Amino acid sequence: MVLTACVLASSMAFIDGTALPVALPRLRADFGADIAAVQWILNGYMLALASLTLIGGALADVYGKARMLALGCVLFGLASAACALAPSPVWLIAARVAQGAAAAIVTPASLALIGATYPRAERNQAIGVWAAASALTTAAGPVLGGWLTEAFGWPFVFWINPPLAIVAVGILLVFAPKDSRIPRQFDVIGAAILASALGALAWALSQIGPSEARVAADGSGGTTTALVVATGLGIAGLAVYAIWERRSADPMTPPRLVENRAFLGLNVATVMIYAGISIMFFVLPFDLIDRRALSSTDAGLAFLPFTLGVGLLSNVFGGLADRTGGRPMLIAGPVGAALAYVWMALAQNEALMLAVIIPMALLGLSFAVLVAPLTASVISSVDQADEGLASGVNNAASRIAQLAGAAMAAGVASFESGYEVGLFVAAATSVCGAFAAAAMPTLAAAKVESSGEA
Repeated sequence: MVLTACVLASSMAFIDGTALPVALPRLRADFGADIAAVQWILNGYMLALASLTLIGGALADVYGKARMLALGCVLFGLASAACALAPSPVWLIAARVAQGAAAAIVTPASLALIGATYPRAERNQAIGVWAAASALTTAAGPVLGGWLTEAFGWPFVFWINPPLAIVAVGILLVFAPKDSRIPRQFDVIGAAILASALGALAWALSQIGPSEARVAADGSGGTTTALVVATGLGIAGLAVYAIWERRSADPMTPPRLVENRAFLGLNVATVMIYAGISIMFFVLPFDLIDRRALSSTDAGLAFLPFTLGVGLLSNVFGGLADRTGGRPMLIAGPVGAALAYVWMALAQNEALMLAVIIPMALLGLSFAVLVAPLTASVISSVDQADEGLASGVNNAASRIAQLAGAAMAAGVASFESGYEVGLFVAAATSVCGAFAAAAMPTLAAAKVESSGEA
């Protein structure tokens, strides 16, 4: 029952990340919003989630995993209702930020509670069930989002969350074990620095396309100057964050993890791979709905091959990785994803089956090959004492990647060939992810190295 509650809780956050993009064209038309506002409806959520996930994990350690998971579910349900009732883009963006902050509590707390509830002999299997359910709900998001938008309107993408939150909280109140707490200080300053840096970079990336259009129209260089300043502030903020983390008594990302080359390589691969898929999730719905004139439901169904591939085959390839090792899959998966993106870009003017359905099946297969080995390798690259922290760092890395990917996609979307350019960029980032996985040292060597540093 605790596992059920954790799956329901985390499913809210995962569904929201992939169900909403299919609803964006209808949402944009209802509000009369520009592409930058639409991009921030996604990025407001991702920014809060990416920058606060490690803080959410620390809160679970200090105040209790079940207690913080229940609180996160309540906050997520309330924020979702605020999103559904939004009368304007500004309201919706603010509510999405609140949703992201709640998800930053829910996601790490759910995985940490599973670890605290199950004995070690059963823990990996329980986490495997959680990971498979997360993959399935993430992949099913576009289909569900398209159907809800077409049948009831885009607000119902958010109305599905409050009932799930109520059920999860009820199960936790009845079945959750007594919480154990670990004293720990919060790196509030580090979180604030990171959130500010990511916000500046996301804004700069979102202005790449629009700024060019405005400069061409009025000859002003003001927007370009602001873009350069924001980029500089973002990069400087990341540098300050790195310095602060080395001096902080309770850093969100301890230096020993950064010095672990296998762990670092896996997280670089995570950033590259998830940035690529985030770009695809942003640009494809607009092509399907605006150019191909598909309904929201049909656009969501176009993602079905990806859904089935990830949801049904992840466990199969996870078991294969246990027997053969994960490195070949960490290389093959991103390369297969890159081929799928290039295929979609080159076949844009072909029939839907050739241009979307078949390459989406290849993409689903590629991510089924990739997801379970990547998660397992991240955990295996560190000592047991750092497994929870490693999971939190990797989750934050994937959210940061999605933030950057959505920002880049919004930046190139205003160009005439934005769809093709976006997919080629996605392919390039995926190939970089494969190179990062290929270049990392063996996990056994990384553990020895990490133990020696500790």
